[in-house]
Parts: sequence; structure tokens; C-alpha cells
Amino acid sequence: MDFKNFDQRHYAFVSPREGYGEWADDYEQCVPDLLDLKVLNHLESVDWAYAEPALDLACGTGRTGQWLQSRGVATLDGLDITPEMLEQAKTKAIYRHLKLGTVEHTELSPEQYALITMCLADEHLASLQGVYQEAFRLAKPGAMFVVVGMHPFFFMFGMPTHFDGKDGQPKAIHTHVHLFSDHFRAAQAAGWRLQESYEGLIDDDWIQVKPKWKKHQDCPVNYGYVWVKDHQ
Repeated sequence: MDFKNFDQRHYAFVSPREGYGEWADDYEQCVPDLLDLKVLNHLESVDWAYAEPALDLACGTGRTGQWLQSRGVATLDGLDITPEMLEQAKTKAIYRHLKLGTVEHTELSPEQYALITMCLADEHLASLQGVYQEAFRLAKPGAMFVVVGMHPFFFMFGMPTHFDGKDGQPKAIHTHVHLFSDHFRAAQAAGWRLQESYEGLIDDDWIQVKPKWKKHQDCPVNYGYVWVKDHQ
């Protein structure tokens, strides 16, 4: 679904490439760990330390990569569409290789990863079919694909992914609303099997960080899915 049907703020929209390029310098100061890393902490079916080599799709500044390294992932590659974000990731010195590219067409070799992650990126994809197919192509038999994102319910409140531009004005990055059924259909068609799902709610920890969200307490805010590529 196109986010414009829910838009209540009417910010100027920019492409993911343009938006994250401008946002790269202070991205990590704007995104709380509650949004994505807390979801990763809740997932129970992934043996992180033994899941390598790993690929961090839409790796951004390397926040997910740092978390993976802290959980014992020793061999990690990253891919992102934005050169400025990759420059930030490079400074962390945690990736074996960093590549500029799209999550739907990585141009990486097939069946080489035991773990693939993608965090806070699905809302920028008009369709989910491409990324699930590409991740399946890159995954070894038995590999897992961990997808973490903003809950579609929260986007329906009318708040897109947004940031303050260098001119001080708020900007939104093109956003699409994907239901769980959209993920399930795309993943199943590609060959993935759902192993675990998690939905996070706006709780007291969130209210401390975002006091204005008190009115949304106990509403879904994010999700995590773990998909498996079964051995044939």
C-alpha cells in the first residue's frame, strides 16, 4: 500500500538514496535501539554465534552489524544503496566486505551465507518479492533470513520514516506499507519457511524515549520475522 493514503504530516518526500545520504551523519543519534536492536534481542530461534558468514542487507551505518558482532558473528558482509551510509559503516571496521547495491539485485554469488539480516528497510520497497527472492538465492541450505521493521499498524497512524534535513526542515523518505500477509506471500513464493515472529508494542521504555507517544501505548510499533531455507 502507498503511504500517501495515511499521510497526516505532509512532509516533502525524497528517495531512499537521497534521504539516507543526507541523514547519514546523525542517523545513529536519531534512531533508538528500541526500534530494531530490541527486536533482535527478542528473537530466540537464531544461534547467532554459529550463523556465518552473514550478510547485513541495507546495512546503513553498521548498527545491526555491531549488534551481530557482539553476538559472536565473526564473518560479516554489508550492502547498502547509499554511499554516505557505507562510509559510516566502514569506520566501524566490522565488515569483511562492504558493497554498494540494492537488496533486490546484489550481484553477489549464490548460496554463500548462513545468515542474512535486513533491518528498517522494507518500508522503502514498493514490492517485497525481489528482496525475498534475492535473499533466498544468496542463502545456503539451512540458512536464516531475519527481517526487522516498523509495524505497518504504526505507519497507519500517519507517520512516515522522516528526519530533519540539513536546512532544518523535516523530510520524509518514500514509504510503503506492507502487511504481514504481504511478507508471507513473498517469502513463501521465494521458498522461505517462517520459523519465528515477534511484534513489539509501545511500552514504558518507549514512553521514556518518546513521551508524546503515550497516546499510542500498547499499540504495535515494530516486528521481527525469522525465515528458514530448508534443506532440499
